[in-house]
Amino acid sequence: MKLLLLGANGQVGWELQRALAPLGTLEICDRRQADLSRPDAVAALVQRCRPDIIVNAAAYTAVDKAESEQALAHMVNATSVGMLAEQARSLGALLVHYSTDYVFDGSQPGPQAEDVPTRPLNVYGATKLEGEQLIRASRCRHLILRTSWVYAVRGQNFAKTMLRLASERDELKVVSDQFGAPTSAELIADVTALVIQQMQHDPERALKAGGTYHLTASGHTNWFEYARFIISTAASLGMQFKVTDSRILPISAAEFPAAAVRPANSRLDTRKLQHAFDLRLPHWQYHTARMLQEIVPVELAARTASQHLSDVLEQVEQLSHTASGNNNAKGIS
Repeated sequence: MKLLLLGANGQVGWELQRALAPLGTLEICDRRQADLSRPDAVAALVQRCRPDIIVNAAAYTAVDKAESEQALAHMVNATSVGMLAEQARSLGALLVHYSTDYVFDGSQPGPQAEDVPTRPLNVYGATKLEGEQLIRASRCRHLILRTSWVYAVRGQNFAKTMLRLASERDELKVVSDQFGAPTSAELIADVTALVIQQMQHDPERALKAGGTYHLTASGHTNWFEYARFIISTAASLGMQFKVTDSRILPISAAEFPAAAVRPANSRLDTRKLQHAFDLRLPHWQYHTARMLQEIVPVELAARTASQHLSDVLEQVEQLSHTASGNNNAKGIS
């Protein structure tokens, strides 16, 4: 089996490199080899590779910036995705593509199922929805996996930002009226690999299992409670913070304005995925705690090194002042 992975250096793509490698021959492409702002070049790449499975983890994900870069967001998230779907259909390949909770307006109560009406609130959501629609219209074999609140150890994320701010400030204000399930790139990659493997080894399931699925961790929280969990867990692992728990304060999304409107409810119903592929998705706290177990020792080591360097520089400065004083006493200038 030959797999082509696009967007290999993103959060999900990086984890997919690990998860997909045991399944067959894996062709790994980052933006340098496969830039979705240049769909013709990507089409030529697909034709040269002729994969059995295309896994597209590439996307325009700068949600706020998309409001002012609509053409680029549309090219990457819609036009090029439609091109990939056409290429998959012509090759008889399976296209695995990742979408987002932002295709919804978040007005539905509770977890949203795959068939809830889509009403994106921002350009990013609208372009991702059009990408979905182009895949379905192509009639290629496909899996569209909608996810939300994605994070990874690699790169920047909400958790790292909270750890930094909690160390610098004596008060934090965090949005408390937007709800979702923090979902690790590690979980997304592992589920993707498991689903692909099941479809390859069970032709009957492969015929029935195409379509759109929701893939998130189980449970739900809001950004405020997520921040509190991050900080308290990191504290239990040895980190010390300037902010205290009582000074982590909830605010509304209206008090934290952004260029793009976000849905208040990003909860996704994952029962369809779990039933179709006999899966049990872990609670969001599980992978968050795992991430912190990786991040915190690195943060502690960095802080120790920084403090050591500061102490050395202070000692050097003191020695310099002492030497200057001794030279002045001897009449040396």
